[in-house]
Amino acid sequence: MGKFFSAIVAVIALASAGLFLSRHWMPSPTARHAPILDSQLHWTLVDAGVIFLIAQFVLAAFVWKFRALPDRKTRSFPVGVRIAIIIAVVFIGIELFSAATLGRRAWASMYDGSASNSLQVEAMGQQFAYYFRYAGADGKFGPVHTDKINASIGNYFGLDRANDDASKDDVVSAELVLPENRPIDLFLTAQDVIHSFYVRELRVQQDMVPGMRIPVHFTPTKAGRYEVVCTQLCGLGHYRMRAYVRIVPETEFENWMRAHSR
Repeated sequence: MGKFFSAIVAVIALASAGLFLSRHWMPSPTARHAPILDSQLHWTLVDAGVIFLIAQFVLAAFVWKFRALPDRKTRSFPVGVRIAIIIAVVFIGIELFSAATLGRRAWASMYDGSASNSLQVEAMGQQFAYYFRYAGADGKFGPVHTDKINASIGNYFGLDRANDDASKDDVVSAELVLPENRPIDLFLTAQDVIHSFYVRELRVQQDMVPGMRIPVHFTPTKAGRYEVVCTQLCGLGHYRMRAYVRIVPETEFENWMRAHSR
C-alpha cells in the first residue's frame, strides 16, 4: 500500500508539472503590458512549482523507503524542522525578489501615469451590469449628480444634460468599444457595492469601489470581442454580471463614436 501511494503522489506531481508546461490554459494576450504580467506569473509559478515538486517527491520517497513494516521501529529526525524553515526562507526570499523586480514593472505599467494621446473612459458597475461613458467632442466629462442617478430612465452616471454643457455630448454605452493600439485610461467606480472589472485577455482585473475613481492604464493590441466579468461576489445576481469589450481599428472606433454622439 505504501509503494502504491508513493507512486500516486509522484504521478500527480509530474502531471501537475506537465499541465503548467503545456501553457494551453493561458488565454492569448491582447494588451501591451500582458507579456510583463505573464512573465511575473510564469516565474511565480516556477518558484511555487519547484517547491511543490520537491515536497511531493520527498514525500513519495519517504513513503516508499519508510513505509510501515512489521519489524520496523519509529525513528525521529530532530533537525527536520530546522531544514524545513531554511528551505521556506530561501524560497520566500526568491518570491519577494521576483515581486520586487518583475512585479514592480508590471504594476507600474498599469497604474503609473497616462499617455498624452490616451482615450479616457469611465466604467460604472452596478447590480448587475456595467455601463461606460466617453467624453464627447469637447473632450470633457460632464459632472456627476448623484441625486440624478436613475437607472429606470437610463441615467446611470447622474448626468444633467439640460444644464451642464460638458454632459451634453457624453456617450454612454453598455458595451465597451476601444480603438486598437491606442493607450486607454479606464476609470473604474461602482454605484452600490464593490464590483470588479476583469478581462482575462487584457490581463486587467481591478475592483470597482463606490466613492472611488480608480484609474487603470493599458493599450489593447488585438482586435476582437472579449468578455468582461465581475469577480467580486456582489449579490444574488453576481453570476450574470457581465459585459463585452470590443477592440476595433481606430477608424471603426471613430465611426462608432459619431454614430452614438448626440
